[in-house]
Amino acid sequence: MHPVAGAAADAATGADVDVRTLALGATSGTVPLARDFTRSALYDWGWLPASTADARAAAEDVLLVVSELVTNACLHAEGPELLRVLRRAKVLRLEVADRGAGQPAPRTPHRSGRPGGHGMFIVQRLCLDWGIERRPGAPGKTVWAELAAPA
Repeated sequence: MHPVAGAAADAATGADVDVRTLALGATSGTVPLARDFTRSALYDWGWLPASTADARAAAEDVLLVVSELVTNACLHAEGPELLRVLRRAKVLRLEVADRGAGQPAPRTPHRSGRPGGHGMFIVQRLCLDWGIERRPGAPGKTVWAELAAPA
């Protein structure tokens, strides 16, 4: 694990943003590693321990979305390369870079009673927004998701 922490200014808004980055590569136990890394950031930023049920739910949603994004990269995109967690005043952004060329999308129709295939449906339901950024001139992409900060 190669964690990197830092603070910077958001170029678009000028607001402070705190960034944590974890190189994943061919690490075994990638999903628990990504969750532990994100949980540590949430503790550092005061999201955990949660003082209210809403704050606890917000933190659990973040950890679930991290799990789903990293799992998708493991199963469908030749593995995750990097996890980036960005904290802004009102939004937490999760980014998972991978080597895959595919296009993640929620399965339609969604079949809640069947195992598997729920990852992007969960991301879509829990997040304010999510999307994909392609790497110009290189294979791979970054799948990102944004969640609201707890009140």
